[in-house]
Amino acid sequence: MPTFAAADWLIVLIYCFFALTAGFSLRPVVTGSRQYLQAGRALPGWLCGLAMVGAGLGSETLLGLGAAGARYGIAEAGFFALGSIPALLFTALYLMPLYYGSQSGPRTIPDYLGRRFDQKTRALNAGMFLGIAAFGAGISLYAMARIFEALHLFDQMANRLSLPPSGSMLLAMMLPAALVLTYVLLGGLGAAMYNQALQFCVIVAGLLPAVLLGLKRIGGWSGLKAAAPAGFFQEWSGAAHAGAHSMSIGAIGMALGAGLVVGGGIWCTDFRLLQTAMAAKDVQSARRAPLIAAAVWVILPLLLILPGAIAIGLPTPHTTEVVRNENGTIYHEINVVPAAVEAGLGLVPAKADAATGKPVMGANGHAVLDYAMATPNMLAQFLPMGLLGLGIAVLLGCLMSGVAAGVTAFSAVFTCDIFEAFIAKNADDKRLLLAGRWSAAGGMVLAIGTACAAMRFVSLLDAMVLVFAVVNAPLFAVLYRGALWKRMTGHGAFAGLIAGMAAALLNDGLMLPAGAQRGIHGGWIAVLGRPSSDLALGLENALAAFFVSLIVSSVVSRWTKPRPDEELRGLVRSLTELPPARAAWWKRPEMMAAAILVAAIAVNLILM
Repeated sequence: MPTFAAADWLIVLIYCFFALTAGFSLRPVVTGSRQYLQAGRALPGWLCGLAMVGAGLGSETLLGLGAAGARYGIAEAGFFALGSIPALLFTALYLMPLYYGSQSGPRTIPDYLGRRFDQKTRALNAGMFLGIAAFGAGISLYAMARIFEALHLFDQMANRLSLPPSGSMLLAMMLPAALVLTYVLLGGLGAAMYNQALQFCVIVAGLLPAVLLGLKRIGGWSGLKAAAPAGFFQEWSGAAHAGAHSMSIGAIGMALGAGLVVGGGIWCTDFRLLQTAMAAKDVQSARRAPLIAAAVWVILPLLLILPGAIAIGLPTPHTTEVVRNENGTIYHEINVVPAAVEAGLGLVPAKADAATGKPVMGANGHAVLDYAMATPNMLAQFLPMGLLGLGIAVLLGCLMSGVAAGVTAFSAVFTCDIFEAFIAKNADDKRLLLAGRWSAAGGMVLAIGTACAAMRFVSLLDAMVLVFAVVNAPLFAVLYRGALWKRMTGHGAFAGLIAGMAAALLNDGLMLPAGAQRGIHGGWIAVLGRPSSDLALGLENALAAFFVSLIVSSVVSRWTKPRPDEELRGLVRSLTELPPARAAWWKRPEMMAAAILVAAIAVNLILM
């Protein structure tokens, strides 16, 4: 259990002070719905780019990539980057001019779908997005609150307030939620974006020393390779014979294809992230934001994944007894380590049974590791007393960033695509501003409700992968096809979304990972296949949803009447005129994208 000094709490309080400052300072300029929901569309590209990165650094990203580093190894960095970076570049070059349009262009992704296709497609996506935004924010609250509970961060406060046993976790959810809701209600999207840029800087400042100190402890890169379990450093080209080589090439192709679908589903369709770029002051700045985010993501995944890989390679703590003799007196010093920690691997503990405190055992007779604790334990282990507050600020920043992105996007989609589009079509701006603030509060209430439900049904955390496959993957197929093919129709888009969702659910219901129980992990219809892991099943679901949606939307569009070209100008790439490039050739988006892609490939070749 880490020990927190007064300096640690001071760092946390200073961070919270600056988070609230953004809300209070922007409050006077938030006079209408445009300023509240879109930050007035007046922000510079560099701020939008940093905010885009910060919005993507939610608690599920920080904990999930650290867990992936501990479970799957450094090759996960290559998989993640190879999917994310092309998706960001595609968004910058092809999608952002359509999403942004002009100062009077689409305000949300459902709004774009309504303009490009029809209102039923807009309503379907808006309804699905509201659910996933509230659900995702709630899961972020729960995931990080579980970490705060394991670090005993709010135990003393819960004891002083005489709260029940779950009080510490409730405080860990309610206090950050209240902080986020305060600055979102005051400053809207602008306050959230300034905080996301700040949170990105805090996350890098906190993770970098922990990674460097961890590498020093383990013996550098060579020591990490020696200590890591077999398979953590994949050598794709080092196969011993042609058969193995072809299998490795197939694995690369599968990983790259799945990575492109996953990355596209995240960075090309998720309005929680794209709203930051759509708040830019002009289309050039809107295109620049994903390019900046892509440049950062060339290196950032390694910083997020390395803590998990280092944590799994360090020595596992055990209960020890030290006997020493001082002036004839024998002293026995016993350092007792919890059973779940001893049953773990390295700094990754086993999951502990809530009732007995004993390690949870899997079907194979081995303890089930709690990989999500890899990054928090690294921060607690290597940041000294007095700087532990920086580690807590890292965790708090990830939590607040993801929750703020979900709440602000929930507010914008509800106000623009439900309230104004279907409920109060002639509402004035003051009423829209009021609807935006009330829907932000409602989104936070739903998020807290989801987090409380996750305390009882822990499997909700695992459902996030399935939710992504059901919602984001088919939407990526529809947006990709609709942005590049003017022949695609509203009926085709609607049918593609429905078919993709059904394909993901069907595949999940027929496949069950090896060693898993039927239910939320899959196989809830019948077991026709055994993917190697939950991650493999999630990727299969996403690929099935993407390709089925792509095929169905194309076929239906061929048999339905398209809209005339005049109605699609500015909504399809071939019918959109970009402003003339005024920058030097090496500053143009196409050249910047090429340089970023080359750098990403070079980094991943080194890792793989």
